[in-house]
Amino acid sequence: MTDTASRLDDFRYQAVSSRDARFDGEFFTAVKTTGIYCRPSCPAVTPKRQNVRFYPSAAAAQGAGFRACRRCRPDTAPGSAEWNVRADLVGRAMRLIGDGIVDREGVPGLAARLGYSSRQVQRQLTEELGAGPVALARAQRAHTARVLLQTTRMPVTEVAFAAGFASVRQFNDTVRAVYARTPSELRGRSAAAPSGDPAPAGIPLRLAHRGPYAAREIFDFLGRRAITGIEEMTGAPGARLYRRTLRLPYGTGVADVHEPRSGAAGHGNWLDCRLHLTDPRDLSTAVQRVRRLFDLDADPYAVAEGLGADPHLRALVAARPGLRAPGAADAEELAVRAVLGQQVSLAAAAQLGATLVAAYGKPLAVPDGGLTHVFPEPATLADAALDELGMPDARRRTLRTVGRALADGTVRLDAGADRDAAERALLALPGIGPWTAGYIRMRALGDPDVFLRGDAGVRHGLAAVGAGPDDAEAWRPWRSYAVHHLWNAPPNRPRTAAKDD
Repeated sequence: MTDTASRLDDFRYQAVSSRDARFDGEFFTAVKTTGIYCRPSCPAVTPKRQNVRFYPSAAAAQGAGFRACRRCRPDTAPGSAEWNVRADLVGRAMRLIGDGIVDREGVPGLAARLGYSSRQVQRQLTEELGAGPVALARAQRAHTARVLLQTTRMPVTEVAFAAGFASVRQFNDTVRAVYARTPSELRGRSAAAPSGDPAPAGIPLRLAHRGPYAAREIFDFLGRRAITGIEEMTGAPGARLYRRTLRLPYGTGVADVHEPRSGAAGHGNWLDCRLHLTDPRDLSTAVQRVRRLFDLDADPYAVAEGLGADPHLRALVAARPGLRAPGAADAEELAVRAVLGQQVSLAAAAQLGATLVAAYGKPLAVPDGGLTHVFPEPATLADAALDELGMPDARRRTLRTVGRALADGTVRLDAGADRDAAERALLALPGIGPWTAGYIRMRALGDPDVFLRGDAGVRHGLAAVGAGPDDAEAWRPWRSYAVHHLWNAPPNRPRTAAKDD
């Protein structure tokens, strides 16, 4: 072991000794004497240093023969914040694997989307994460299986295929290897209920995050932009429920996400969520998309350290610890919504979106409260008249152009898309300027370092803190978070988007 690697492991052991939850999901701790791997914050007695090994992923720990701890459930730790930041092959690959591409298209499909050979993808993932794409997907399938076993009454055989396993034997072997229990033992009494009781609707989940989480601000953000038919926000601030429909690979879904009560006793670092899926095979994908929407894998400590040191932003960062940069549950939907938001208020953009959904969205088989549709597919908009919108002809042409570019692959916004390439492709489309391309890059592609120089709300925020656009260079690589702090700079007032060139 090199001196650098040894010092890194010493640092990791200090984090384990102090049960530092900031590093949950960033690395995993395995104990040779017990054969168990844990998250750094595990409440168990700290093992001796000589008995500890560190792994960059749960899949690597599993591949080395360790099973998941039953106390800290390392498979439920927040995802590594590194994948939010990195735009290289490994970062893009991890986002695609999280979205379920390996289960649906195999390693060749993953490699094709990344523009590399399967061998190159295998080599780079193994070098950095200690596991290749198949092992990483296997770890994700095991977690999905555990969730389904413990939160639903699906027959075990159905759970196997819903979690993405190719056979029941593979499912049984994997569950025993990862959790040291059979599927039936893993289920135990958790999904049991008295005979005759109705099965609970949906799949309940706790979506973990690290550090402080500014829930009020993110629920405010989503509520102001909610589009009738695909989204709704109910309840009073501090106890709201955000609901939205999801267009998924195998079917559709509805996600219910609860706003955590501030200071509520017994509430940890998670958001309560319930997923209603027409096909349980979509569970992993739906979870990842909700996580991206709520920016649950961010590292608020790193963001606060980077932005809080700046004299212009220091007070804003201190006032809103854990402020997130919301992503998108559907990147293609977000791109269309960005065009709808050009030159109009948030309320007007939401009304345009509702009209678009009612005219061109796909109706749910059964309406669910105020949710009636999923957002229109790009191909549907590519040739649509869009007369219902009452927009200028130029804007309607832009909507059709964006729909066509998304449908034919001219613009790619999937989880593994190259951010620079996507922005160049967007800017090449008539009617798409820097604001729209930047907003799509920030939210649909989850780029943490986008500065919307021409945004009216950003200009207002800059004036409020006595800063200018050039000061944003010092806020790298967290300029997207700086934008949200500027948008929240008092006084908050209605704004319109900047006009694109």
